[in-house]
Amino acid sequence: MKTHSVSSSRRVQRKYALGAPSSVKRKLMSCHLSKSLRDQYKLRSLPIKRGDEVKILKGKAKGKSGKVVQVYRKRNCIYVDKVQREKQNGQTVFLPIKPYYCVVEKLLINKDRSKTIERNAANKAHAAEKYKQ
Repeated sequence: MKTHSVSSSRRVQRKYALGAPSSVKRKLMSCHLSKSLRDQYKLRSLPIKRGDEVKILKGKAKGKSGKVVQVYRKRNCIYVDKVQREKQNGQTVFLPIKPYYCVVEKLLINKDRSKTIERNAANKAHAAEKYKQ
C-alpha cells in the first residue's frame, strides 16, 4: 500500500493548488501585512478577506490602494474597489489582482478574525520557544 507523501515537483504542486477545495484555497490566498501591522500583530501574513484595505505592489495597477470588494477563490484573484477599467461599450469592470501582489494596510477586524490572529500569534510564540530549547 502506498503511503501519502508530499511531492516536491513544481507541476504537482500547481495541480494541488489549482484543484484544491475552497477551504484550502482560503489559506493559499494569503497576503503579507504592512510593517506597522506586522509589528502590531506579530504576524507576517494572513488570509485576505473582503473589507481589508490593500496596496498593490505589482502589475498594471501598481501603487494604487483600496478596499477588497471580492475574493474570487475559483480564479485565485481579488478585486479592489478603485482598480477598474472601462470596456468598449462603456461598462466598467474590476481588474483581477493576485493576492501575493498586494500588501494589507488595514485589516477588517471582527470576532473570527481576532481569534485567528490570537491563535496564529500564540502558535508562532510557541514555535519560537520550542526553537530556543
